[in-house]
Amino acid sequence: MNGEATLKGPLEGLRVLDLSRLVCGNMLTMLLGDFGADVVKVEQPGAGDPLRAWTAAGVSAHWKVYGRNKRSIALDLRPAEGRAVLERLIAAADVLVEGYRPGTLERWGLAPEILLARHPRLVILRISGFGQSGAYRMRAGYGSLVEGMSGFASRNGFPDRPPLLPSFPMADMVAGMLGAFSVVTAVRSSEASGHGQVIDLSLLEPMVAMFGADALLHGLTGQVRGRAGSRGGSAAPRNTYKTGDGGWLTISAPMQSMAEKLFDAIGRPEMKSDPRFVTNAARLENVEALDAEITAWLATRSVAYAWATLDAAGVTAAPIYDAGQLASDPHILSRGVFATMPDPECGDLVMPAVTPRLMGTAGSLRLPAPAIGQHGRTILAEAGYDASAIEALLEAKIVETGQPAQPA
Repeated sequence: MNGEATLKGPLEGLRVLDLSRLVCGNMLTMLLGDFGADVVKVEQPGAGDPLRAWTAAGVSAHWKVYGRNKRSIALDLRPAEGRAVLERLIAAADVLVEGYRPGTLERWGLAPEILLARHPRLVILRISGFGQSGAYRMRAGYGSLVEGMSGFASRNGFPDRPPLLPSFPMADMVAGMLGAFSVVTAVRSSEASGHGQVIDLSLLEPMVAMFGADALLHGLTGQVRGRAGSRGGSAAPRNTYKTGDGGWLTISAPMQSMAEKLFDAIGRPEMKSDPRFVTNAARLENVEALDAEITAWLATRSVAYAWATLDAAGVTAAPIYDAGQLASDPHILSRGVFATMPDPECGDLVMPAVTPRLMGTAGSLRLPAPAIGQHGRTILAEAGYDASAIEALLEAKIVETGQPAQPA
């Protein structure tokens, strides 16, 4: 890794200017970068993306993952001179990703209609908590807020306990993945028509979309689904179960044939004709008794034994892993689910490999997460600034440059 891209991808030639912050935008542009897009990350001089401050063991762990396959320029956007540089960078871009509060681009004189008039093929993706329109458009909208408002928290957890937020930035990640899809879709349209467009990506709406038929069911029946722990509200059995060695399995048998295989596997074939368990509807009504039967069988068996037994019987079950167990699983290792990225600061870092897995036009890990402003001079030169103009911007501290950290 010498700081320059060496491997191509299917999005090679696509220039993405990333003005976003934190998880959603960084995940979105990481996905585009993984598949070959040239992602130019615009950061605040000195501090950089706020994601850099999320440290673990003294390392900006989140940035090391979500900052990969990007180049960084540290540009002060507060003065007019900085926004003039930004306009030059936009002129060279195919996609602009921004995550400011609605109205910020307009206040800078860079409203989407102005940008599209100047650059008709430009795709502009705008990230916000609640969208660019509507009653809540100006409210701050971190993922935790929309995880609550979307209905997720009301469905997550146990009935006798408070609503439960996820322990990771789920809303940002879901929106980031959907955002990457929307960019590629809009670029395809731009290439065909010559006309770019604005993508209004809120954190709220992708979370709402995850719940599929909930709104439809409420409209038809007035039903509101509540918290059910690890059980599913549509099929049983579906839960997490403790084993005799203190481990945990998850078992899901949503089809009648699968439930019958499970009953045979745990040595209880008579359950197939028990009125309490003979149909999915009956099992849902008697889920406590159903889970008690499964738990009793697992109580004297280890995770490894129970999993092997159920797998041999064709029952869908899997162990509940922590991060260490996942990383050492033979399937995970053989599939290359994790990859090693050489990093100038930390040496080799293990992180999720490129996903999804395209067999013909695979993505790749090309660039480690950059230092703040590491590529500033190169990016300015590509935008048409000569050496003297670059030095003037550096002298005025409109742009600051950095170097990759050296290993300790």
